[in-house]
Amino acid sequence: MLALEQEWLGSGLPVAALMEAVGQAMAEWCLQRPKRLDQGVLVLVGPGHNGGDGLVVARRLLHAGVEVRLWAPLPLRQALTQTHWRHLEWLGTSVLKTEPDPRDSGLWVEALFGLGQHRPLLEGLALLLSERERVQPGRLISLDVPAGMHSNHGRVEAGGGAVASDTLCVGLVKRGLVQDAALANVGRVHRLDPGVPSQLIEQLRPAALLRVMAKDLATLPVPQDAPTAMKYQRGRVLLVAGSERYRGAALLAAQGAMASGVGSLRAALPEAVADAIWQWIPELVLSAGLPATASGGLPWGPWLADADLSRLDALLLGPGIGALDGQWDAWAEPLLSFEGLLVLDADGLNALAASKHGWRWLCEREFPTWITPHPSEFARLFPDFSRLEPLESAQSAAAESGAVVLLKGAHSVIADPNGVVHQLVDTSVQVARTGLGDLLAGFAVGWGARCWACGEEPRGTVLASAALLHAEASQTSEEATSASEIGQTLAALTRQICAN
Repeated sequence: MLALEQEWLGSGLPVAALMEAVGQAMAEWCLQRPKRLDQGVLVLVGPGHNGGDGLVVARRLLHAGVEVRLWAPLPLRQALTQTHWRHLEWLGTSVLKTEPDPRDSGLWVEALFGLGQHRPLLEGLALLLSERERVQPGRLISLDVPAGMHSNHGRVEAGGGAVASDTLCVGLVKRGLVQDAALANVGRVHRLDPGVPSQLIEQLRPAALLRVMAKDLATLPVPQDAPTAMKYQRGRVLLVAGSERYRGAALLAAQGAMASGVGSLRAALPEAVADAIWQWIPELVLSAGLPATASGGLPWGPWLADADLSRLDALLLGPGIGALDGQWDAWAEPLLSFEGLLVLDADGLNALAASKHGWRWLCEREFPTWITPHPSEFARLFPDFSRLEPLESAQSAAAESGAVVLLKGAHSVIADPNGVVHQLVDTSVQVARTGLGDLLAGFAVGWGARCWACGEEPRGTVLASAALLHAEASQTSEEATSASEIGQTLAALTRQICAN
């Protein structure tokens, strides 16, 4: 956004014209919600141009008949902001000389710092904003970026910051606003367009490492099956999942794979599941029923050593297989030479993390690999990268390991070794429930197999499309109470997307 703004202003657009366009767009958003304004508005004015934006909002609301008051906790620095302040004083706008009462019933419009913040707020200001949320929750909106929040990584600096019900974001969505660390403070993010020329956005697009997606399936890879394709030409998948202790993980992974529309599905499962799987998924071909280890895990290694993997497009290892520390080094040779897409999830990742080489084993694979860790699994596998922000963590892990990394979170990150990073936004907390990770792993391996069978390289964009479909199904399953029911919605959504 800084680069866009610099290019735009460099073309001859006056700063005052840009501030006016921004402030008018923000004011229009407020005026479209008159019930929020019926107790008046207090604009918290910062020293820079964000404060100037807030003053344009104040003027527009004042002219619309809204009771407006101003408060500036710091001396105004920018000449343009000072000019707007003088004009509002001339119009007779009420100016607070002392700190406002956090119990004030009016809507607070926070225009303190905006883009580029990197310092903690003054202690008194941070305490005021914290108390405001405690006694008047949901009665503050922020302009561009909530005060006290870093606009790149989304963390609130030490001491605290503004808690907004809504954040009115100008031009481009700042990447910090969609990070998990920011979600408690930004509320709902609304992108407002002050008239940014389309050519400016197009010029910046190739340089963007982060592609934020919101219901963006129309632009993402979808398998294009040939009209005459038989089942083996629509993806061939093997699942190695479940254990005596986690029987349901095998079933949910299989349901996810079936929801992808994959043509051929085989599985090596624990004996406790293998005997009854046909009652749930009669289409699944059972490759092996494996006995439990002494600890209740799935001993996949000895069977895999003799299995023929040459006719597979993709293999999933990990959901619910149980703790098998120390076995990876003895069992994983067939996975290293497997020429299809390898998807590692859950206990598969934990086993790899406990191995002699750890994540560096991934570097030895010459064929596509996807890994789908949640933050704790990621930290075990990549301890050196886990201290970074999620975007940088996933990107570093992908670049170093050669694997596509899906780092799960409220807004999951998908990083490709080639540097492209996707992030899911507009997701639902409904995704955070037991079993949906197993469903996602199964769906991802099936979707990846289908795309590869159609000639689409299994890059990060393919995994991002699978993750987005999974997230959309979780949101649209309003009455679903289980991962299995969401799996049914996922299957229907997949058919719809592929048909279009």
